[in-house]
Amino acid sequence: MAHQKIIPNIWLDDQSEEAALFYTKVFPESRIGAVTHYVKEGFEIHGRPEGSVMTVDVEIDGFRLTLLNGGPHFKVNPSISFFVTYETETDIDDIWNKLSQKGSVLMPLDNYPWSKKYGWLQDQYGVTWQICLGNREDVGGQSIVPSLMFVNEQCGKAEQALNFYSTVFMDSEVTGIRKYGPTDQPEQVGTIKHAQFSLNGETFMIMDSAQEHNFSFNEGISLMVYCKDQEEIDYYWYKLAQGGDPKAQMCGWLKDKFGVSWQVVPEAMDEMLHSTDKSKLERITKAFLKMKKFNLEVLEHAYEGV
Repeated sequence: MAHQKIIPNIWLDDQSEEAALFYTKVFPESRIGAVTHYVKEGFEIHGRPEGSVMTVDVEIDGFRLTLLNGGPHFKVNPSISFFVTYETETDIDDIWNKLSQKGSVLMPLDNYPWSKKYGWLQDQYGVTWQICLGNREDVGGQSIVPSLMFVNEQCGKAEQALNFYSTVFMDSEVTGIRKYGPTDQPEQVGTIKHAQFSLNGETFMIMDSAQEHNFSFNEGISLMVYCKDQEEIDYYWYKLAQGGDPKAQMCGWLKDKFGVSWQVVPEAMDEMLHSTDKSKLERITKAFLKMKKFNLEVLEHAYEGV
C-alpha cells in the first residue's frame, strides 16, 4: 500500500467491505489491501462478533484510507471531506456520476470562481467529496486531499490550527492562504476561506465557515499517525493531545484542542493485527484495550506471549 505518515480512518457501521468494493470500482488505479478482524477479547467494549471485519485498507489512486467497522456510535459528516482533482471534464463527470449514486448533492457540479467545474457531494456511506477540475501539480501531485472545515464554535480557528499542526509535524509548509473579505458575508472577515498546506510532505486543506451547520468534528473521520518507535508515539501523542479532551483518550485515540480526532499508532501494530495466530491476536487486543497512549514494548511482549 502507499506509504503515508497520516492515514484518514473512516468510521462505518458494518459497511467497510462494501464501501471498499464501491470505492475501488469508482476510482481508477485502486485496490483493497489488508483486512483485520475482531476477536473475542474485548467484546464488552467493541460489541462486534468474533471473526467479523474490523478494518479494511484501501488505496485510491495512490492515496491510502482505512475503513473501520466501528458500529453506530459515530457518523461521518462534512467537517472532514476529501478534495479530488482531475484534469479533464470527462474524468470529473465519470467520478461525479459514480460517487453520487444513492448519495446527495451539497453543491451542484457547476462553474465556480475557483474552478470551471466543481461540485461537493455526500456519498451513500456519508463520506463527502469535493470534485474539482484543475491541475494536480497545484495540490502537490496528490490525487486525494483531506480538507478540514471549522464550523460552529470552532469557526475562526482554522489559521490557529494550521499553525499548530505545522509545528507538530516535520517537513511542513503552507503553500497558500486566502481569507474572507467584507463582501463574503456571513463569513468573518480575516478568517480562512481556503488554505493549503503540507504535513510530513502530505497535502491538506483547511477552511472556516460561519454559515449554519448541524455538524462538527467527531470520530467519524480520524487521522491516524503511524509511528516507527516509542519515541515517535510519545512525541505525537503529547503534542496533539495538548489542550485536548482527556475523556476522548483510549486505545491510541485522542481529540485535539480543536475537536479533531487522531490515532497515534505504532507501525508494528499492522503486522501484529494481521497475524493468523488467534492467541496472539487475543493477547495484543487485551493489552491495547487497557491503554490510552500505546506502549510499544508492552504490546510486543503481549504479542509474543512473554
